[in-house]
Amino acid sequence: MAAKYLTSGEDTIALDASGLDAEAVASVLTGLRLRAWRYDIYRTKLKDEQKCTLAKVVVFGAPDGAEAAWRVEQAVAEGVEFTRELVSEPPNVIYPESFVERCQARFKGTGVEVSFLEEAEMRKLGMGALLGVNQGSAKAPRLLVLKWLGGAKNGRPTVFVGKGVTFDTGGISIKPAAGMEDMKWDMAGSAAVIGTMRALAARKAKVNAVGVVGLVENMPSGTAQRPGDIVTSMSGQTIEVLNTDAEGRLILGDALWYAQQQGVTHMVDVATLTGAMVIALGRHVSGLFGQPQSWVETVQRSAVTAGDRVWQLPIYEEAKDQLRSEIADMINSAGRPGGSVTAAAFLREFAGDIPWAHIDIAGTAWAEVKEPYQPKGATGVAIRTLIELGMTGGRPRS
Repeated sequence: MAAKYLTSGEDTIALDASGLDAEAVASVLTGLRLRAWRYDIYRTKLKDEQKCTLAKVVVFGAPDGAEAAWRVEQAVAEGVEFTRELVSEPPNVIYPESFVERCQARFKGTGVEVSFLEEAEMRKLGMGALLGVNQGSAKAPRLLVLKWLGGAKNGRPTVFVGKGVTFDTGGISIKPAAGMEDMKWDMAGSAAVIGTMRALAARKAKVNAVGVVGLVENMPSGTAQRPGDIVTSMSGQTIEVLNTDAEGRLILGDALWYAQQQGVTHMVDVATLTGAMVIALGRHVSGLFGQPQSWVETVQRSAVTAGDRVWQLPIYEEAKDQLRSEIADMINSAGRPGGSVTAAAFLREFAGDIPWAHIDIAGTAWAEVKEPYQPKGATGVAIRTLIELGMTGGRPRS
């Protein structure tokens, strides 16, 4: 068995698969492929040692079923790579409109239905929270919807919701200049949803799944949202905006409410939501919140199976109290104490009674240093978890 996945290189790796089962062989090949991944299309003067030279892996003693297992894992790898590509692109290349256009091109012929809402349609639906974030940008916002209907006809889908801030300056509550260039990857949650939908389609998964992605730029200008503004969300709840850099929850609030209208059974949102999560759990573990506990545990089991590290944190009722406003239904930022918890409490107000989980990938979406198992840069975190959930239709494996 020989697995070719990089055609520009020259090196070949020989793998002795004696004693390994088919799934283990496929996992090793996937690990090699993803570790070798590079996104260097803008580099015109690469040194030889900076180029990816791995061209082929030859497996000896492959067990029965290895080819089939590899084909399944290739679908996962393709989803991860597409996500990494989107996250790695500069913000002058990927913005809401071009994000949608790239997805339309990549999903053509896959069986995934691609549609989107423009600003006028979102305004008609009352998405004042999402639109408020984008109003300082010269770029038009989008709400992208992807549907993979491979399960029972009229079967209710699992919905994956992604935060898609294609560049985040912080708005009027502007971020420090140092490190602001990293904010191109504030759309990593949306990219994870896109990669998941691509993988489910490639695997011809016999499930129904919907991806909902809110896409905006958060920019400062004369038309930008101001601290002190009050916006009305699609749910009808009013929000006093105290900090324009707490924008992700505003986008997700409207996206989650919209997702509920899709006749869903379960929801999961993925977002680079809070810097507080980086402080709490570091760069290798994502935060997990949600309701009810049985659904949160299902997501956690899926993450363990998939190899994504997550850690559950609570949403105490006191966190909701911290979000009270004197002049609106809630505020968008309760300050530094328990910042990740209060952000999750905010999102819970838009999940209704539907089983919902929130994965905060602020610390894990981007690797600051290369690791033996992944390159520096975009990681594609959470995709495997979402794929596992998608393949099981939101139910634990028996």
